[in-house]
Amino acid sequence: MPVIDVTTDTDNLTLTITAQFAAPVERVWEIYADPRQLEKIWGPPTYPATFVEHDFTPGGRATYYMTSPEGDKFGGWWEFLAVDPTSSFTFRDGFADADLNPDDSMPVGENHYAFSAADGGTRAVYTATFNSADDLQKVLDMGVVEGSSSAINQIDELLAA
Repeated sequence: MPVIDVTTDTDNLTLTITAQFAAPVERVWEIYADPRQLEKIWGPPTYPATFVEHDFTPGGRATYYMTSPEGDKFGGWWEFLAVDPTSSFTFRDGFADADLNPDDSMPVGENHYAFSAADGGTRAVYTATFNSADDLQKVLDMGVVEGSSSAINQIDELLAA
């Protein structure tokens, strides 16, 4: 299992997940840069993602939806703030309505994903920062730790393919 640590810091309003992959940084980076590969790992295994838009550049946006086993669709959006190829990217991450427009009633996190060579593979540190303790608690209550961990753990299978 790639996920090796999960830390919630309510003082700093962050959730940090650390993972280790047995692949070079460039290969792990490709997964996030290519929406067709990203679809295979974004979301828990039973909620596959479909990326409708993926402009992986600063100022670019991504929109997607995950489909439940019952066929229900759950939308999301990203706004890329910074992209440093193969080492990190930062983006605002929010929930979306059925038309993939931002849902202002739901929390928005600022995510920073960093990748570095470590132990013969790649160390990935995924940090989400929220605006308030209530927003952090809301996503925790929704199962973000379990969902994100199971999504990240799918990366090994994609890397092995």
